[in-house]
Parts: sequence; C-alpha cells; structure tokens
Amino acid sequence: MNEMTTVDPSVYEGLAAFRLALRRFLTFSEAATGAAGVTAQQYQALLAIKTHSTGAIMIREFADQMLLQHNGAVQMVDRLVAGGLVQRNHSPTDGRSVLVSISAKGAALLERLAALHVEELLKQEPLLVESLRRLRQIGRAHNAAEWTAPKQRSTR
Repeated sequence: MNEMTTVDPSVYEGLAAFRLALRRFLTFSEAATGAAGVTAQQYQALLAIKTHSTGAIMIREFADQMLLQHNGAVQMVDRLVAGGLVQRNHSPTDGRSVLVSISAKGAALLERLAALHVEELLKQEPLLVESLRRLRQIGRAHNAAEWTAPKQRSTR
C-alpha cells in the first residue's frame, strides 16, 4: 500500500474477527496442552513429527517446521525425549543424521489433544469461516481495485 491509500473499515473488521478467532483457539490450546502436561509448542512439535511423510523427521527438518534454530530444536527434542514423548534414532541411510519419531506415550497424548483441538475448531468454525469469507472478499476487492485504479506516481 502506498501512503495515499486509505484502508476501508471493513478490512479492520475482517482482520479483527480473524485475529479474535485465532486468539480464542490459541488460548484454548494453551489451556488444553497445559492441562495435559505439555506446552503448546511441544504439541506443535508432536504434530510436525506425526505428519512427516516417513513418521520420523530429521532435526534440521524439525527445526524448519518449528521455526527454530538448530540448537533450539535440539533442546526441544531433548525435553520431549526426557518426557518420553519422542525417541531419537540414527538414520539407516546416514549414520550422522538423527531421526526423531513419536513414542507410544507421545502418540497417545497427541491423539487425545488432537481430538480436543478438533472439537474446539468446530466450536470456532462459524467465526473462522465468516472472518475468512470477509477477508477473501476484501482481498478480491483490493486486487480488483489495484488492477483498475490508475497508478499514482511518487512525488519524492
């Protein structure tokens, strides 16, 4: 957006509704994971490992999925191993690489938390759907205006 563009009030409303739905869900997630004895980030870690195509993930891929530096990913895996939620194994194809996979205890916890999260998402669905619909309309209107509005030249 350039300096001369004003934001339509519906943009603020759409963004606010979407952020509200996200905050409600994240607040729920913090409470649910805390009650289960893990952090929301550890739950996210279990999801990242579980959804990896091979069922085990290399530390560097794990770090990418979790948006962590390598040493932060190693520390998180250390905590998950200490809690019995994941296990480390050497890669059968590259002995230098470490693969992280979910333990039986981690899988059981993940299943319980995933069920709770799906239930909460379904509760939040009306607000999420409505706010995404509004944002989609705003995005389409913005894109249409961008293509039809004359380009303004900078006076700097």
